[in-house]
Amino acid sequence: MTPPADLLPALAGVAVLVAVTLAVLTAYRVPARFAPAWAILRGALQLAAISLILSGVITNGYLVALALLVMFTVATWTATRRLGRDRGMFGRVSAAMGAGVAVTLAVVFATGAIEFSPRYALAIGGIVIGNAMSITTLAGRHFQQTAAARWEEVEGWLALGARPRQATTELAREAVHAGLVPTTDQSKTTGLVTLPGAFVGAIFGGISPLSAGVFQVVVLASIMAAGAITAVVIVLFLAPLRVKPVPAA
Repeated sequence: MTPPADLLPALAGVAVLVAVTLAVLTAYRVPARFAPAWAILRGALQLAAISLILSGVITNGYLVALALLVMFTVATWTATRRLGRDRGMFGRVSAAMGAGVAVTLAVVFATGAIEFSPRYALAIGGIVIGNAMSITTLAGRHFQQTAAARWEEVEGWLALGARPRQATTELAREAVHAGLVPTTDQSKTTGLVTLPGAFVGAIFGGISPLSAGVFQVVVLASIMAAGAITAVVIVLFLAPLRVKPVPAA
């Protein structure tokens, strides 16, 4: 456990960074300016709790499976809130994210790209679930917003006899692309602009830089595969529109 003396500089640094964030957003009168600060506080508390829990979980396969299920449920609910709480949305988001995560992890462990053990299952599973959540939100919201903004175009296709899904095909494809842009950019700039957490963490854990690099490439490919599947499935669920959508706030 980190001694309290070592925690003080970190806590001071975080406090100053949060204050800077809040000051900038307040000065520019950005809505919900306290949200980032609250997110950092909440994240810190959650990380503290999960650090204590994982010390007794990480070697137990059943407990790791339970932890991943909790992660998946929270991620699904978070994405659902961003896309709207209409009837059935949670089920659609669960199916989309479940497909992406399940297929990706099956490939990773079946090929032996990463050792199938509780420790690695928790690590790669958490990373893939978190990114699938973000991509689901980005692709889904982009589709909803674009469909609302270009509803006259959709109505035109419907008037010409196109089925609801056909009328939004191009919008759906654009939404998938938009949802994957941040992940694509991150992958392209890895090692040049950023050093991903999984890579740095692996090195700090004693793994050689070469092995850490291989691990990170597997992680990047996993995120991309899960994201592609998730984004396509969620827009397929959202695409059949008969009335103008109201994007979630």
